[in-house]
Amino acid sequence: MRYEGVLRKMKTEITDKVQYYLLFEKDFININQILNKKISLNFLRFQCLNCSLEKKIFRQGYCYDCFSSIPQAGDWIMKPELSKAHLGEEDRDLEFEKRSQLQPHIVYLANSSNVKVGVTRKTQVPTRWIDQGAHEAIEIVETPNRYLAGITEVALKEHVADKTNWRKMLTNDILDLNLSEERDKLKNFIPEEAKDYYLPERKELEIAFPVLEFPKKIKTLNLSKIPFYEGILKGIKGQYLIFEDGMVFNVRAHEGFVVELEVK
Repeated sequence: MRYEGVLRKMKTEITDKVQYYLLFEKDFININQILNKKISLNFLRFQCLNCSLEKKIFRQGYCYDCFSSIPQAGDWIMKPELSKAHLGEEDRDLEFEKRSQLQPHIVYLANSSNVKVGVTRKTQVPTRWIDQGAHEAIEIVETPNRYLAGITEVALKEHVADKTNWRKMLTNDILDLNLSEERDKLKNFIPEEAKDYYLPERKELEIAFPVLEFPKKIKTLNLSKIPFYEGILKGIKGQYLIFEDGMVFNVRAHEGFVVELEVK
């Protein structure tokens, strides 16, 4: 079977084990169904996810011109504490920013390799945790806008990591922790403006990933440097494909790459 299209981050569905789907313009693949099969990836060209032009991808699937101008790539995306829609202040497109920022947001703890704090829109729970390869996660606060979630994350990351060790996540070198206890340790560090939004009763969610075999050592596939690769798929975790030879492929890091994918 052969598929061709522009890569976007895999869609997910939480069941007993996460189901993964690659969506192309005219087709889709349930990646779980091709575990233990040999697949090949062939990089054909770039295609910006915004303007659809064949221009080199800069970041987040966008060419430089789009990344520098569209509201979907504003600084507040990566740094929620920079959100200003609640003040009526525009960054790039106030109406877009109001829709995105003025909605419930969750500050959470996720355990992918180590415990980290993060922010996501409420509508992105548990998708955000799955994308990070977290085998367990718990909510800390639910705020009415992105700004309050952002300043809460900034305060809490003084006491807990805000980055995932992706190598440990992919080799399954993970800590066994009680996230409820970890959350309770952070309660006193929540900013005054967000204390009323604390969620002491929320339970942690456990997530199982479809991995047949974890690698002991990993190598990273970069299609810009190695435009063709072939290997036997052994697992999917986070937004990574894991192969038998220890090669791992970050699908999200290749958004905007047009590829030919063949299942053999």
